[in-house]
Formats: sequence, C-alpha cells, structure tokens
Amino acid sequence: MNLIQFMFAVELGLLFGLVALGVLLSFRILDFPDLTVDGSFPLGAGVSAILIVSGFNPWFATFCAILAGMTAGFTTAWISVRWNILHLLASILTMTALYSINLRIMGRSNIGLLGENTIFSPIEALPHSDLYIMPATMFVITGLALLLVYRFLSSEKGLAMRATGSNIRMAKAQGVSVNRQILLGLSISNGLVALAGSLYAQSQGFADITLGQGIILFGLASVIVGEAFFNPKRILAALIACVVGSIFYRLAVAMALNASFLGLETQDLQLITAVIVGIAMITPRLRAKILDFKASRSKP
Repeated sequence: MNLIQFMFAVELGLLFGLVALGVLLSFRILDFPDLTVDGSFPLGAGVSAILIVSGFNPWFATFCAILAGMTAGFTTAWISVRWNILHLLASILTMTALYSINLRIMGRSNIGLLGENTIFSPIEALPHSDLYIMPATMFVITGLALLLVYRFLSSEKGLAMRATGSNIRMAKAQGVSVNRQILLGLSISNGLVALAGSLYAQSQGFADITLGQGIILFGLASVIVGEAFFNPKRILAALIACVVGSIFYRLAVAMALNASFLGLETQDLQLITAVIVGIAMITPRLRAKILDFKASRSKP
C-alpha cells in the first residue's frame, strides 16, 4: 500500500467516523438496533447532489441532507414508539421505503458532481496537495461532530438519553420521557449518517442509489473494532474509539485489498468486513481468557 492509498483510507475512515458516531448513538447509547442508516446514507448523498446540480448553495444542500436524514430517523422511531412495532422491523420498513424515495429525489440512479461547486471547492483551490488537505479537512469536520455529540451526551438531555438506553424502567421512574429520547436519538443518529453521505458525494464527485449497501455493517465494524482494541470506559473515550476504529477498519480493508499474495479483489469487500468484525468480536474474549489464565497461574 503506497502513500496515496494510505491517505485515502485515512480520509474515508474519518468520513465514515460520522457513520460510526451515528451507529454508536443508536446501538450502544439507546440500545436500538437501527438499520435505517442503509437508507439515510444515500439519502444524504442524493439530497445534496440534486440540490447542488440544481444550482443551490452547497452548504444549504448539506444542511438539507442532514434534515432529510433526521426525518428518516424520526420516522423509524415514530413507527416503533407510536405503534409499538419491534425496532428492528420499524427500521427495515423505513430502509426499504427509502430506496424508492431516494430514486424519486434523485430522478435517476446516479448523479455526477464533477465540475460542480461543493463545500470542498474552496479547499481544493488552495495551493496545497490534495493528498493531505482532504484528510485534514475530514479530521476537522469529524472532530467537531465528535465534540458536539460529546457535549450533547454530557448535557441533561444527553444523560436522560443514556439512562433510557441503560435501563428504560429506571428512566421512566425518574420521569424521563423515553419515547422523546428515542425520537431525538434516532434523529441525531441518522442526521450524522446523512451528513456522511453528503460529504462522501461531494468529496468523491458522485451520488449513487447503491451507496447505502452495507453501511450499517461498516458502522458496526468501526464501533466493534474501536471497543475491542481500546476497551473505553468513559463516553468521550467511546466516541474517540469508534472514530479511530473506523480509520483502523478502512486501513485494514485497504491493506487486505492491496496484499497481492491474498488474491483479494473489490468484490471481496463484504468478506473482508465479516472477517475483521469477527476478529474484533473474538479479541475481547481471548483477552479475558488470557488474563484469567495468567491470574490462575499466579496463584500459589
């Protein structure tokens, strides 16, 4: 793997760190398995792309993409809490509907953004190499998003949301409106994922209807890899771990695809993902067994 491939993997890892943050909110903080992200990622990409090619300001297009993602997450939460439908089924219903909605919004399966004005256009015009400026830009964007999420989770509303995910009965007993917390949490989660989709479309120069395939797996892989190798105990450490896990995951995929002796190709991406996630899930158990073995050997 050369330097260009390495920096591109870091750039994608930072970008998909936004997806990891969204997945962390739904799966870990709220304990709500949410598959809506497979639809909200291309939703964010499609909304921003169609608005940009229609002549709208790219910042306005990005803002609209975030709102669209939040609406998708709110819809999933509303179906679940209002009609008492299993959260997994509610998210599948929304995800399935979003495929047709995304096609309606985009008007076609693919929209090219090459030559269009995006939020990255002023940065790309700077007299610096794209090799470093784009990863640095993604680092700033993802870092700001991480700090905002941490600030929110440290607030009164954020603590109520964390209580909802930890023990819903206790949260109700403390007067927390758990339904509102789920609505808010899934809205923020899918808003982050849609932001990632919008940034991906603008940085890569296209939006495609198939962009959402496997996004939930990528997000889960990032969270699991981060937790497996860093074992975070505090919320800030957990947020940082999932972003770093996203970078590690992208680097691992890039190294696997570029290792000629393995004979892997692009179509093997899902296989590589499954292997990485499997290793990450096994690692904590192996670590615990090793510690238990060492502890037993140290006893007189």
